[in-house]
Amino acid sequence: MAEAEAGGDDARCVRLNAERAQALLADVDTLLFDCDGVLWRGETAVPGAPETLTALRARGKRLGFITNNSSKTREAYAEKLRRLGFGGPAGPGDSPEVFGTAYCTALYLRQRLTGFSGPQRPTCWASAALAAELEAVGVACVGVGPDPLQGDGPGAWLDVPLEPDVRAVVVGFDPHFSYMKLTKAVRYLQQPSCLLVGTNMDNRLPLENGRFIAGTGCLVRAVEMAAERQADIIGKPSRFIFDCVSQEYGINPERTVMVGDRLDTDILLGVSCGLKTILTLTGVSSLRDVKSNQESDCMSKRKMVPDFYVDSIADLLPALQG
Repeated sequence: MAEAEAGGDDARCVRLNAERAQALLADVDTLLFDCDGVLWRGETAVPGAPETLTALRARGKRLGFITNNSSKTREAYAEKLRRLGFGGPAGPGDSPEVFGTAYCTALYLRQRLTGFSGPQRPTCWASAALAAELEAVGVACVGVGPDPLQGDGPGAWLDVPLEPDVRAVVVGFDPHFSYMKLTKAVRYLQQPSCLLVGTNMDNRLPLENGRFIAGTGCLVRAVEMAAERQADIIGKPSRFIFDCVSQEYGINPERTVMVGDRLDTDILLGVSCGLKTILTLTGVSSLRDVKSNQESDCMSKRKMVPDFYVDSIADLLPALQG
């Protein structure tokens, strides 16, 4: 789709060529990147992406990485960045530049559970990474791993003992999600004081060769429907994850760019938080999606339009060379 087709005369979404990129970067201190679909697909770096980040660091730009994927700790994500050639802090005392939903969910629960008296812990329908991040901030959890059906029939399933002192049900990326877990979640959430927290609402995750798998949002919706409760969402486009970054980095929104591949998470977060926004076409959303949002009568969709787009973040390299 040509640039003119991205919208009408007042369209905000224009191709970020070298000249525009130079002007933009002159007014920017911090660039926040989504990871999956922007820097890499699966275990393969997007061509030219590592070189682009190296050039940005050389120009003195501060980089941060905001991911909705809760399947890795922030340290694991930092190691992946280094392994795929993106650099970053390597010293044992250095703080990772990564703000994932596993880490930010742990911060959220530490805040919310402080007011409870007695033992307090969540049950996690998620990966071991989320449990590790929770335990790192002093919140013990249960429920990680497989949980097959026990007994024969609904009556037996409802008689399965629950863990005591559970104060939250946390739904993250969980390849072991099951009907037994869903049934237990509903029982826990019958207590009004039990929190329901979702790490993110992504409907699918991009892999190599244009393939996708179901995302965490599918699991969160299942629990919400069964429990008739709405989850507190941590990840993009929720402002909470940006506040985590802002508190640690001291960000000036007017001098910050959000770079992502999804309109409904990355770009909406940037727009909502007053950041400049760049859509890269190496992941989920397309220019067709942008045009659809621009032409929509729905105000919420019209907010999901980036300032700029690039085919790949490697398109920034010409503006950084020389």
